[in-house]
Amino acid sequence: MSTIGEFTVERPDGTQQTLAEKQGKVLLVVNTASKCGFTPQYEGLEALHRKYVDRGFEVIAFPCNQFGKQEPGNAEEIASFCKLTYDVTFPVMKKIDVNGDGAIPLYRWLKDEAPGVLGTRGIKWNFTKFLIDRSGKVVRRYAPTDKPAALERDIEALL
Repeated sequence: MSTIGEFTVERPDGTQQTLAEKQGKVLLVVNTASKCGFTPQYEGLEALHRKYVDRGFEVIAFPCNQFGKQEPGNAEEIASFCKLTYDVTFPVMKKIDVNGDGAIPLYRWLKDEAPGVLGTRGIKWNFTKFLIDRSGKVVRRYAPTDKPAALERDIEALL
């Protein structure tokens, strides 16, 4: 696989979402959790989404329960939390695994395209972010500690 557009992911209701529909947009793909110390980043992610959506930018969240079991909810609970707590308007997909044998193909590709510190492939924690350009290529990987506002310059450069 060479671009994000070659992948299909699942929405919370189990229907398929082809990421080819997102080609031509700048994307920020993030593994999220509702009970994490980084959960307030939802606010910053939503701010970025709202600021740049009209220019072709979109955040896509993938809830994940692999880190400290910090995303225990079902799809309805996760959606309700995101909407009621952070007024999230960007897509929140079906809960997934990002590491191990159960990692979805999209995340296996993201980790290969943009390894972490010292070339590590694994996702270390919730709110690891991947910036994708309009052609569907991974531009950069960001650590969970990187706040969404710190990504603005890179996002603007791609828009």
